[in-house]
Amino acid sequence: MADHLKIHPVVDIEAPPTAPLVANSSSKASERGGSLLHVKDMNPAPPRAQPPPGPPPPQFRQTTPLIPSPPPRRKSRSFCCKCICWTISLLILILIILGAIVGILYLVFQPKIPKYSVDRLQISDLRLNTDGSLYAKFDVQITAKNPNKKIGIYYQQGSHLSVWYAKTKLCQGKFPKFYQGHMNKTRLDVSLTGQAQYGNTLLGALQEQQQTGRIPLDLKVDVPVSVKLGKLKLRKVRILGKCLLIVDTLSSNSVITIKASSCKFKLKL
Repeated sequence: MADHLKIHPVVDIEAPPTAPLVANSSSKASERGGSLLHVKDMNPAPPRAQPPPGPPPPQFRQTTPLIPSPPPRRKSRSFCCKCICWTISLLILILIILGAIVGILYLVFQPKIPKYSVDRLQISDLRLNTDGSLYAKFDVQITAKNPNKKIGIYYQQGSHLSVWYAKTKLCQGKFPKFYQGHMNKTRLDVSLTGQAQYGNTLLGALQEQQQTGRIPLDLKVDVPVSVKLGKLKLRKVRILGKCLLIVDTLSSNSVITIKASSCKFKLKL
């Protein structure tokens, strides 16, 4: 019975392993005829997960550097703009200077348009020609007054003075050439002659109008003059005017009464 009883050693589970245990395990492994290296080869560890491959590194190539093209030249354009600006500025400056000069002259001389009036009208001849035209000869006395204290007026050649009835020119003449001084009043005797077509019809209309005692006539004036400011003589201008006359008769060699007179004049540069 003593042979059948076996005493088994109690192993302390909480006790740390000792060195002989490790030696025994290694001896057992050697007894199996393999080494630890062989065990590892027979049971290899699972492969470690590799990170996904990233993008390939950039490949650098040696290229010729791009040279930026120079901006287009704007010298010609800027020069043209400067020329235009200078020209406009110069014109504005000239206009300002001229305006200042005109304003100064106006304040110094205070120019006024000459005044004209018809003092007397006489018909020397009014008859029918053999060709059916109407011949007329008028003698007109006109008073020209220069109201300016510092301005003289030169009456030049090329003036026109005419008498009209119902848009038909009866006769015409011209002003004499003369100089009119400051604050001067001059009486001018002007002879007007002319021929009008359709004499029979025109004479009949004048005679019919004469029965009313009021015959309308238009006296038109176009006179070129030069103005003298002190000792300075300016360029030629024109005096344009129109007088509406109402007379009582057109009988030849008779005294004609001017019942009404209305005149308007303007200066044309």
